Amino acid sequence: MTPNWKGVYPAVTTKFNHNDELDIPLFEKNLQAQLDAGVEGIILGGTLGEASVLSTNEKEILVKFTVEKVAGKVPVIINIAEGSTREALQQATNAKNWGAQGLMILPPMRYKTDHRETVTYFTTIGNNTDLPFMIYNNPIDYKTEVSLDMFEEIIACQNFQAIKESTRDVTNVTRLKNRFGDRIKILCGVDTLAMEELCLGADGWVAGLVCAFPAETVAIYKLVKAGRLQEAIEIYRWFMPLLELDIHAKLVQYIKLAEKQTGIGSEEVRAPRLILAGKEREEILKIINDGIASRPTLPLL
Repeated sequence: MTPNWKGVYPAVTTKFNHNDELDIPLFEKNLQAQLDAGVEGIILGGTLGEASVLSTNEKEILVKFTVEKVAGKVPVIINIAEGSTREALQQATNAKNWGAQGLMILPPMRYKTDHRETVTYFTTIGNNTDLPFMIYNNPIDYKTEVSLDMFEEIIACQNFQAIKESTRDVTNVTRLKNRFGDRIKILCGVDTLAMEELCLGADGWVAGLVCAFPAETVAIYKLVKAGRLQEAIEIYRWFMPLLELDIHAKLVQYIKLAEKQTGIGSEEVRAPRLILAGKEREEILKIINDGIASRPTLPLL
């Protein structure tokens, strides 16, 4: 299934058991909750998916399992976050062989590329795969900013179709729309800016807290696109303390704790990450439990 790069695309977490192995039954439970809520795609192996500590074999298992379970209902996207172009090309080949329908690609890890190197990296991947891809632009966390002028060159690759906009600058949505029109789809990649960017014309939302609150996330997207802004605002205001868990260095631990509290996940993470403890856990747990206790009744969509 070809991605249309619209709607809510969860960056799903990878579920582990107490033995540090993939917990496929729990992963399936969360995956079904996402599909039931009406998401438009599934993204595997992102930051929330703890991609940096997954083996190639584990990525293969997750992609093939997800492709089988979604059964063509939504596209399956896998993230590429590598330090070398050669390894990124291998991951793109793997993704195709495993049945993924699209890629989300970060700039090279661990080395801050300049303009020419950044463009060459993305175009090299794009010219060596027929999978459609989305560029993940997050200079705050990953240091390399993909500028509009860079996008102008990369757009020569017809399979470059979307941008995960995570610069934290909502005006970038307008700049991108002014420059590229509908040629490139824009998906907000920062939970705390999602409604603002959707109102400015973003086409979709690569979401984090959707992992624990899929129905509420999809409701905000659908209400905004239907012009029912006041209803969306009420849910968004309730959601904000939870959405802020997405913009912290420990977003994986925080969101996994939220998944546990909503019954569709667990706290298990892979080292060097550790399960939350002490005062920090108590503080985050209070935010999550307060949100659950005041969970709004969603309007008919």
